Amino acid sequence: MKLAVEFPSVMYREGPEAVARLATAIEEIGFDQLDIFDHVVMGHPTEDRNESPYPPLMPILEALMTLSYFAAVTKTIGLGTEVLVLPQRQPVLVAKQISTLDTLSGGRVRFGVGVGWQKSEYQALGVDFHRRGTRMNEIIGFLRTCWSEDPIEFTGDDFEARTIAMEPKPPQGAGIPIWVGGESDVALRRVGTLGDGWLAVRAGQDLAAATKKIATIKRYAEEAGRDPRRLGFQSQVSPPPQKGSNAVLDLYSRPEQVAASAAAIRDAGFGWAAVNGTGLFQAGARSVDRMIDALAELHDCLRAEVGT
Repeated sequence: MKLAVEFPSVMYREGPEAVARLATAIEEIGFDQLDIFDHVVMGHPTEDRNESPYPPLMPILEALMTLSYFAAVTKTIGLGTEVLVLPQRQPVLVAKQISTLDTLSGGRVRFGVGVGWQKSEYQALGVDFHRRGTRMNEIIGFLRTCWSEDPIEFTGDDFEARTIAMEPKPPQGAGIPIWVGGESDVALRRVGTLGDGWLAVRAGQDLAAATKKIATIKRYAEEAGRDPRRLGFQSQVSPPPQKGSNAVLDLYSRPEQVAASAAAIRDAGFGWAAVNGTGLFQAGARSVDRMIDALAELHDCLRAEVGT
């Protein structure tokens, strides 16, 4: 089983050198993938806006800028987003950013994408929240065109690119893996028909349902004439930390329980398990030094339970 870490943005508080030290330590410990989650802004609660499950002032480093920083200080670990809210971003620019990241990292990018849930964030970025699903499907195809073709010709419902060039092409070309997040049937269909893998968040809460969703994704892939055996499946070992819940804190306080959760996810059909660094932070790893120690201990427990 492959193991990923979702980087805790809160560690920026110790400065850029500490962020770099944590990233290199995650690689040296032996994790396979270093991911970071994405929000550009967070909405404060208002009269016409529900309160978010996450604090609006939570620190969040910009995902692609942070991954480029990681690329400069690491050598082998995979780098990715879990997940980038793709439809709210300008697609030509995203294509160039991911292509550049893949080039400068030596072909180590796995691009995780999702439609997001925060209407206020879309509004702040000037994008129609209600068209996010349509934009998502369109952009995925466009990205692969940008990474592999010249000249680039693309006409969609929301944007077009006529006879343009984008160089250099990334080392992985159109094969940069695009993994899709989401739990709805629409998201599962998107994984099967357009994606290279599924990024689940709450699979461990209902393993039987997660197994059915994997089967649904594979069915959609077969119906689209794609090989379902080429799809990857990853889940976090716990849901993301949220206000008013101690479930994540309790889990990450017991490395053996995290390992057991990873084993259960594996048995449900997932080839990857993701550790949430913010969960470790909330469980007591409040400095980079303590985070490195906690990740090393957790990695040993995970490898002993699920192998390499």
